[in-house]
Amino acid sequence: MPSTITSGQRFVLASVCAVAVSTIYAIQPVLEAAGSDLGLAGSALGWLVAVGQLGYFAGLVLLVPLGDVLDRRTLIVGHLILTGAGATITSLAPGGVIAGVGLAVAGLFAVVVQITVAYVAATSPPGERGRNIGTVTSGVVLGILGVRVLAGVLGDHFGWRAVYAVLAALCLTLALIAHRTLDPDARPARARYRDVLATAGHLVATDRLFLGRGLITFFLFASFGTLWSGLALPLAAAPWHFGTTAIGLFGLAGLIGAVAAGRAGIWADAGRAQAVTGWSLALLAVSWTLTAQTVPALWPLIAGVVLLDFTVQAVHVSSQHLLTAAHPERSSSVIGAYMAFYSLGSALGAVTTAWAYASSGWWASCLLGAAYAVAALAVWALSRRAAGALPVSCPS
Repeated sequence: MPSTITSGQRFVLASVCAVAVSTIYAIQPVLEAAGSDLGLAGSALGWLVAVGQLGYFAGLVLLVPLGDVLDRRTLIVGHLILTGAGATITSLAPGGVIAGVGLAVAGLFAVVVQITVAYVAATSPPGERGRNIGTVTSGVVLGILGVRVLAGVLGDHFGWRAVYAVLAALCLTLALIAHRTLDPDARPARARYRDVLATAGHLVATDRLFLGRGLITFFLFASFGTLWSGLALPLAAAPWHFGTTAIGLFGLAGLIGAVAAGRAGIWADAGRAQAVTGWSLALLAVSWTLTAQTVPALWPLIAGVVLLDFTVQAVHVSSQHLLTAAHPERSSSVIGAYMAFYSLGSALGAVTTAWAYASSGWWASCLLGAAYAVAALAVWALSRRAAGALPVSCPS
């Protein structure tokens, strides 16, 4: 029987998630400044974002399954050190190629986030699993959104390189703290790496719960990416003409929503994960009617941002709770495969929101984001029967 995770350990694990995921998204608010300093043409700036995401995707496929083979505490410490190394390379890079290498390395080992979630799922008692996953994964959203504020302020006052220097220092500090505070991930038997790699394909082919939750997550984070990859465009344009710091501060609205969704794990423990998913996806679609309104005031937009991040976090926690409860012996493999849908969905949202905005403006981006939310809701409605096969400990 797993022992209870202490509040201090939950804080450390949530901090690991926040800092690690920040190394992937920190480049976005300072992209123009970084490109200018590194001598990159405007058409090449997108690669600074893409290489981190590509590294992250590779890590989901190749590294996250190691959590079912090796001690997860050791992996958390080692991956944090290597993520910090990638951030250090980026902060010192003399040109775009070296910066790209640093971002790719940081992205590759930032999958420590998924190792951390699997560690929590495996070491939590069943009655506390949802709450602990909810607390720890809140760190992911806090990192994605909070780094926008941090990068905007540091970039304006100390330069874009300071952002990665700070993240590198935080990674190394957390590696030391994690080694001292986390318990070993003791298991009676460990899987073979080759067998674990085959798990993802098997899940997609045979597990209706996994496929349904994966598709929900794909569309969920396509909607999320549509907002956060495109929001700077209308805010930097007329009539607002906001700068990097001001745009970054909108991440605070998202943080409010993410923190408010902290109870999603408790709802999941109580057997309401499916219901929470349904009404959250419906609210996600509704949130875009608020987000589309950028004039004459920004209050509807801010309310929409809060609501969107609340619903996204609630669905994300519910999905991970259901999947890790259904596959406790393969939690690392399941989380890694599940997050591949997250990565692809986020990339889709980032690409299509820019296209929609360039074609028809912000209203088109919002229509696209709402369409992704409706698609996720449709998948949920069609896949509820698969979730009904879960054991009583995770009722649908």
